[in-house]
Amino acid sequence: RPLPEETGMESLGSPTEDENTSSPPNTLNFNGAHRKRKTLVAPEINISLDQSEGSILSDDFLDTPDDLDINVDDIETPDETDSLEFLGNGNELEWEDDTPVATAKNMPGDSADLFGDGGAEDGSATNGRLWRTVIIGEQEHRIDLQMIKPYMRVVTHGGYYGEGLNAIIVFAACYLPDSNLADYHYIMENLFLYVISSLELLVAEDYMIVYLNGATPRRRMPGLSWLKKCYQMIDRRLRKNLKALIIVHPSWFIRTVLAISRPFISVKFINKIQYVHSLEELEQLIPMEHVQIPDCVLQYEEERIKARRE
Repeated sequence: RPLPEETGMESLGSPTEDENTSSPPNTLNFNGAHRKRKTLVAPEINISLDQSEGSILSDDFLDTPDDLDINVDDIETPDETDSLEFLGNGNELEWEDDTPVATAKNMPGDSADLFGDGGAEDGSATNGRLWRTVIIGEQEHRIDLQMIKPYMRVVTHGGYYGEGLNAIIVFAACYLPDSNLADYHYIMENLFLYVISSLELLVAEDYMIVYLNGATPRRRMPGLSWLKKCYQMIDRRLRKNLKALIIVHPSWFIRTVLAISRPFISVKFINKIQYVHSLEELEQLIPMEHVQIPDCVLQYEEERIKARRE
């Protein structure tokens, strides 16, 4: 038995014998006879590319007015690089030969704001404050640039060592804020975000950290909780690529802090710590061409040399 769809299709074609004998339904025949469909014949179109008569390029097929003159060369089209714009949040990277190269300002050498000069173009102004948004890991953080601006020299880029992009990161503890400040904890909170985000910006491959501990009074020494938080916030890639932590002019206090920190610091990290007692000894380990040594550390070194001579 044919399907209903098949019978419906037959009804659209030639009538069957039963349909010739029976009267058609009134709902389908209003005038008593079927109206014959009209067949429209398309005119011949010449699709040649010349402007001869009848061609699609001839003036007969153009409906635009004569005074409409469009110059294709004057039409502004988006640049190829416009579609590749993104918000770098300060952590902008240039890719050369599949290797990320940090392009922060004042590097290497200059001890200045790694994210810029702190101007309005570098952060969004809110209630008189300048903010920098950074991505650490997979979380977004905001840094109060206005509050930490006097302390941004705490971390600088000291050039490279060996072959490739093995960065030297210089941490000058003498630029840390005094613990007696009213906003000390707030400043340290934003400053440690600045330090971590700076590492993410500066480090492309293996790197070392030079910790300048000399000429740092006790009131400016970072607390154990701050160091622990920095260590825990460092990405696994940064921990793995750290080849050495060189502590220059180690004091009894910093040795004690590191000894207390052993429970939450891995053995591999402890083995990367080296103590250097003079800048001359440091110069034998790394190139010092782009390492910025604060004046107070240089003076501290001279006083130590003078004391040994006496």
